[in-house]
Amino acid sequence: MRPLYSVAEIRAIEQAAAASLPPGTLMQRAGQAASNLAADMAAGGPVLVLAGPGNNGGDALEAAANLALLGRAVTVIHCAGGGQVSAETAQALARARAGHVQFAQEMDCGGQWALVIDGLFGIGLARPLEGRARELALAVNALDCQVLALDVPSGLDADTGAVIGPDGVAIVASHTITFIGDKPGLHTFAGRDHAALVTVAALDIDPALLPSTATHLNEPALFAHACQARRHDSHKGSFGDVAVLGGAQGMGGAAVLAARGALYGGAGRVMVAALGPAPAYDSMQPEIMFRTAAEVNFSGCTVVAGCGMGAGASAIGLLAKVLDGAGPAVLDADAINLVGASPDLLGRASARVGPTIVTPHPLEAARLLGVTAPVVQADRLAAAREIAARMHAVVVLKGSGSVIADAGGRAVINGTGNPGLATGGTGDVLAGLCGSLLAQGWPAWEAALGAVWIHGQAADDLVAGGTGPVGLTAGELPAAMRKVLNRLLR
Repeated sequence: MRPLYSVAEIRAIEQAAAASLPPGTLMQRAGQAASNLAADMAAGGPVLVLAGPGNNGGDALEAAANLALLGRAVTVIHCAGGGQVSAETAQALARARAGHVQFAQEMDCGGQWALVIDGLFGIGLARPLEGRARELALAVNALDCQVLALDVPSGLDADTGAVIGPDGVAIVASHTITFIGDKPGLHTFAGRDHAALVTVAALDIDPALLPSTATHLNEPALFAHACQARRHDSHKGSFGDVAVLGGAQGMGGAAVLAARGALYGGAGRVMVAALGPAPAYDSMQPEIMFRTAAEVNFSGCTVVAGCGMGAGASAIGLLAKVLDGAGPAVLDADAINLVGASPDLLGRASARVGPTIVTPHPLEAARLLGVTAPVVQADRLAAAREIAARMHAVVVLKGSGSVIADAGGRAVINGTGNPGLATGGTGDVLAGLCGSLLAQGWPAWEAALGAVWIHGQAADDLVAGGTGPVGLTAGELPAAMRKVLNRLLR
């Protein structure tokens, strides 16, 4: 389990740990962990340290003093802010001044820095970077060198992953060392671009002080119990039926992509229930069956609804039929938009007795909540939890660091995937995979976790093999997903 702690939880842990330790111990441990990593990253080159007025600045000053003791060339810009610093930070400043650390007032943007350490502000920052701090952040972001952020990149909200302020600025790090425990904001929304590679330094805190938390990073251990190798006496009926309700006129490709996702995800039988003219077969995947939606009896199968479904009267009627059914269902794309626009459909969806997974992107999530997409993005965890609670469903809020949430308040942030997924049809493939795992008997929570992780890992594997991220297509994902899934079965 890879827990993610809110700022409030980290503060409570820190306070409890500090109560039994000599003053300044945690700051010294943080500085030591940071300097150990920085020494490796800088590879003997000069290091620039930006130290803010608070305890995050104290961590940075400790790191600077340690690096100087190792004989590294270290320059510190200390943004004291004119206020009173803590006793621990004052001691760290004194250590740095007593060593071979150089202090500067201005940043030499032409300097050949091997590494910049960002210790301007930590998890307590609640306002946008301004004044000198903003100028330094912009200058660092223009440099061509590695950047190590301490605890959280300055200017980034550790809880949400949003850059603080409507016109805010945050440090873009190449590596973040975060202290005590990991934070959700480092792994979703803007956090993935600003925090980059994340290392956790627990600072030798007693594990008994770490509370249980409802938020975690996604990993196979969370769904491995549902991922079972197949018995030799299996047959196609052993792995469920998936019906993809979609494919209105001009949008047949979305339904076909979802069906391929379900097929390569291991469903026993896959059918497209087309609202538009049903093709005779898929020439690339003739295993997929095609029917017109009006002639399909959706009982006894898992339904993936919404991929290219449109918003016509027939789509609304068929969606109501699916929502009233007791079987597993995945609501994607147009199905989400129809539910968001209709109190009647929303009521039917919320009252479902069958397992339900809802897979909105931020704009679709905004329609469900009656807000705007920027509001959703400003706190993705809260938005996903709210939709899950309203719809009594498992929700996958797609995007960088997709959030999976359930009605009980659990939330998981996914770390697989890359910009290659930012192309049409990848969400349809994901919906098909969700439906495939549901059809094979996976519980909705595990199916959502597994599908999102596998989908993202497939994209990562494709990029690692030279396919993408630019130009990666949704149609390339199903076969790559199959490889990932089968690796998990071994």
